[in-house]
Amino acid sequence: MTTTTLYITRHGQTEWNLEKRMQGHKDSPLTPLGIQQAQWLGQSLSDTDIDVIYASSSGRTRKTAELVKNKRDIEIIPSDILREINMGLWEGQIISDLEQKYPEQHNAFWKTPHLYESFEGESFHDLHDRVIPYLKDILSKHRGQTILIVTHGLTLKTIMSYFEKRKLADFWDSPHIYQTSLSLVELDEQDEASIRLYADTSHYKELD
Repeated sequence: MTTTTLYITRHGQTEWNLEKRMQGHKDSPLTPLGIQQAQWLGQSLSDTDIDVIYASSSGRTRKTAELVKNKRDIEIIPSDILREINMGLWEGQIISDLEQKYPEQHNAFWKTPHLYESFEGESFHDLHDRVIPYLKDILSKHRGQTILIVTHGLTLKTIMSYFEKRKLADFWDSPHIYQTSLSLVELDEQDEASIRLYADTSHYKELD
């Protein structure tokens, strides 16, 4: 039986994560801890034969992919399609401030994602329609291989929700996606998916 193995991770901690700012399509650098998180994941995957890495074209994800790859000869394919949801006017703003400025939209974002509409950005429906066709193309192109996707929290949740057949209204009921947490999905010849890991952080280590 031919099995396609898909690993998926989120980027390491960034400066804006620490400041609790919305990032979306905007970017901020990895913190020292974020770099360490990516290195921990790279160490845990060092004996895993990865055929190809797909990474969001954002700086934080590309840097994470490079750190996970380390010195191994694995192609990294950057893609705009794997970027985070576009949050429009929210990007760069402190999350707690958004609740005061945009109470209805903020509530919809966290409570009723299927009804959320962004200011000059994307809805969760838009994110799904952007990411899932590309995911299917990746899986088709690399059937029988081992793939790593390095992306973002909501993009990763969208991918996992697709495999779970989870309704968009239940988007937030799935596990929290910590930085560089690892998810693993195996697909058989009929593309039936089996989720083996979901947001696993067992590679985290104590800081010196």
